[in-house]
Amino acid sequence: MNIGVYGGTFDPIHKGHARLLELAKTLGGLDKVIVMPDRIPPHKVREDMASPEDRLEMCRLTFAGHDDIEVSDWEIRQEGKSYSVLTLRHFKKLYPEDRLWFIMGSDMLTTFTQWYCYEEILTLAGLICLTRYSGDDAELEKAAEELRAKGGDIKILPADAFEVSSSQLRKLIAQGEDCEGYLDSRVRKYINSKGLYRKREG
Repeated sequence: MNIGVYGGTFDPIHKGHARLLELAKTLGGLDKVIVMPDRIPPHKVREDMASPEDRLEMCRLTFAGHDDIEVSDWEIRQEGKSYSVLTLRHFKKLYPEDRLWFIMGSDMLTTFTQWYCYEEILTLAGLICLTRYSGDDAELEKAAEELRAKGGDIKILPADAFEVSSSQLRKLIAQGEDCEGYLDSRVRKYINSKGLYRKREG
């Protein structure tokens, strides 16, 4: 079985995230995807940031009813620095007979050799790189070839950019915008019920 690992802050998770996951699943030939909200170090927490529990619940709401998508709280429960290699070691123990695929954006692939234990990551999982470029980006292809030379299995998949980012959505929500076109309806209701991303008084 081919299992994708899809990490992110997901603050909030939006339709662009869901679309990229579906692209990775379909074009990458994945049987299952594990969605992994990141644990954020205390010094990086923003004032308007949703709690790990809220970000986890929004992911669960987004993918409710999808039997081939699992939302995991493993990373947000960890102490200390959160390295991708630790996450992949954990899931390789859980799925020793299956092939793991780590899903990332093109900016991550071009800096991948700077990651902690990146060569071990290549032994634990293949890399699926979602990019707006369609095979004509020289820097991306060069990075992929360098990793393949080290034994890495790299798939570069085309993906159109989503028209709005999580940071832009937080600003729109703070301004009272509905964001219906960008968020799953269950996530919108959850954000409203919890008052997430609203400007604090005082």
